[in-house]
Amino acid sequence: MKSSAVQVMSSNPRKLLQFCAALFTALLLLACGGGGVVPTTGVQMRSLSAEFGLRKAVSYSPFRSANRDTETVTAANVEQDLRLLLTGGFRLIRLFDSSDNVAKLTLQVIKDKGLDIKVMLGAYILSESATGLTAAQKTANQTFNLAETARAVALALAYPDIVLAVSVGNETMVNWSFVPTDPTIIAAYLKSVRSKISQPVTTDDDRGFYANAPTTITDAIDFVAVHIYPLAETIPPAVASWDWQQQAVPEATRATAMMDAAIASAKAHYTEVRSLLDSKGLTRMPIVIGETGWKADPSRGEFNRAHPVNQKMYLDRLNDWVDKTKNPAGPTAIFYFEAFDEPWKASDDKWGLFNVARQARYAIQSLYPSSQWEPGTWKLSDALFAPTIVASTVTANRYTLYADTVTAGEVRVSGLQWFGWDSPPNAFAGESIGVAADGELFHFMEIGPSPNAANLYGWGMFTTYSASTDLSQFEASGKLNLRIKTLYPGKLQIGFLTGSGSTAYDVYLPISERNADGYGYINDGQWHNVSVPISAIKAAGAPSYGNSPSVAKFDLTKVTNPFVMTDIYGVTGNSAKGDKTKIYVDAVYWSK
Repeated sequence: MKSSAVQVMSSNPRKLLQFCAALFTALLLLACGGGGVVPTTGVQMRSLSAEFGLRKAVSYSPFRSANRDTETVTAANVEQDLRLLLTGGFRLIRLFDSSDNVAKLTLQVIKDKGLDIKVMLGAYILSESATGLTAAQKTANQTFNLAETARAVALALAYPDIVLAVSVGNETMVNWSFVPTDPTIIAAYLKSVRSKISQPVTTDDDRGFYANAPTTITDAIDFVAVHIYPLAETIPPAVASWDWQQQAVPEATRATAMMDAAIASAKAHYTEVRSLLDSKGLTRMPIVIGETGWKADPSRGEFNRAHPVNQKMYLDRLNDWVDKTKNPAGPTAIFYFEAFDEPWKASDDKWGLFNVARQARYAIQSLYPSSQWEPGTWKLSDALFAPTIVASTVTANRYTLYADTVTAGEVRVSGLQWFGWDSPPNAFAGESIGVAADGELFHFMEIGPSPNAANLYGWGMFTTYSASTDLSQFEASGKLNLRIKTLYPGKLQIGFLTGSGSTAYDVYLPISERNADGYGYINDGQWHNVSVPISAIKAAGAPSYGNSPSVAKFDLTKVTNPFVMTDIYGVTGNSAKGDKTKIYVDAVYWSK
């Protein structure tokens, strides 16, 4: 049966023709991944080119040396790179800036050589709002940003058939940004660039930002370009946001379980972003994964997981995810990070599908002749995974984490490492030497809080080691002890963490800065002994952020962070948010 509206139009051919044209346009916009009106601004969203959903996408940077600032990028090298990518079917690349020596050169090579490659162009933005910038630095950065966005506009206009979209800013608004920038500043640059070009615009940022992106940004973009890195979220390993160790799975299938869990984590983060957009009425705004990848070799301690075979397993799962026949509601495109290794990145290197010598890694060797392969022979069974963790049980009366003095009968920890929360860390630790009253030298740890100005929830410092430890025999009558010296204003939280990943359980107790609780902490700049019952710390415990209480439970048989010091402002009630007064600790140990 026809609707009344269609009945009316069927009697008026002209109205029927207009209706069909409008319907066709709407369907076309939907097929191309976009269209529609931003609810709060009335701005018509620009549709992504259908090419985003048809081409394999990869992030591209041409640098081959250990110092990109002194390297001369040549057209011949860029052409070699692009032809390699074309051979493997990679026909959509992301460029990170609009510089003459990279972006303009790359676009010119594509045009001059007639290469079938499209580009998502970047405009790199320096911080204009970071804490500590001088007025002169802010002015200089703003001058750079204005010139960079002008170059992006010029390139988008000069190469309209190649540049499909423009991204303004790279990881500028997430709380750990190296170029922290206020969203209002990014929004202004987005609107300025958008007003001068016809391509859709976005800004690339981490899922930590996009899961809670303000309307300031979502009103200024045509699509989302989100970065999702399950591997990076396993550093350090004991506080991973997902269960990469998969200890409940037999070792024979643990590597597969790990990689399945990795892609599940990526999908969960995607869903977070999708939910945010939908809640804003942006149900038709497309999401592109602007960066994601897996290292072929550990360059930052990703042992038992970074490997050529694991990289292939992750890439294969990404390809399945972006396949519209399998996942029609998945991301519009996934830009794999990255095409080629870049030695200048040091600990952030080894993500490449090709090594720096332009040899294909195992992940893509099926696309290339063996003469172009990286040396080494792999098979799927070579994939790495976390070995079975057997927690050692401490039966001694004292479990010493850090101390100069050796105590008879104690168990001393070896290989203990100190880390600040977040990336970059919001706290730092280093060893110093002091002089005791008797003239003897002694060592102590110097903890420097460095809370992120863009997200002042607090800071944290924790210790960890490669395997968990069973400290259950300290539960009944045990204490956590340390010496402390500081002028830090307000309370501190001390404690530990049990489990990891989805089982991680935070056990941190706020202690009074004037010893009102009798634990011994006084922030008067002198050394004081602090001793807190494990039972009191246990009472303050809770599942780590995002973990289910049915999975994450207090478990002293699996202590992964035996000492944590933190100040979560919402818990301590401290008003001096952002304070960076140093804290000195020594003689950290558990006792019965």
